[in-house]
Amino acid sequence: MQTHTLARLWVTAQFGLLALMFGWPAPHWRLSWPALALLAAGAVLVLWVFWHNRPGNFNIVPEPRQGAHLVTTGPYRWMRHPMYVALILFMAGVATAAHSPVQWALWIALGVVLNFKAAMEERLLSGVWPDYAGYARVTRRFIPGLW
Repeated sequence: MQTHTLARLWVTAQFGLLALMFGWPAPHWRLSWPALALLAAGAVLVLWVFWHNRPGNFNIVPEPRQGAHLVTTGPYRWMRHPMYVALILFMAGVATAAHSPVQWALWIALGVVLNFKAAMEERLLSGVWPDYAGYARVTRRFIPGLW
């Protein structure tokens, strides 16, 4: 399958899962402290990402934009894909508030999709920026110090 097509399939899967998570009925919805903490952590991380990686430098599709530059400051100092981590945290807050096993299954599927999307993005970034391989060696994909 062509890279361009596969990239769009990952984005479609990502947004499809997000739509399902937001649209899935949650009759036991309750905004608890753990849910609020996860939602807030995701939102704060997104703001930190935007402070260091301005819109126009990144792409929703896992293909590097022409003229973009490699960002290694802010949250990118600790993880290669902080926007994905922010989304995972925020949606964990949604699943926590929903109290639904279906929500958690969708959340796990979202994590799997984002992992594959990140792997594809990293292969493409390595082809654009020779420095990326060194950055990837010292910076974890999602969880600082672990993964």
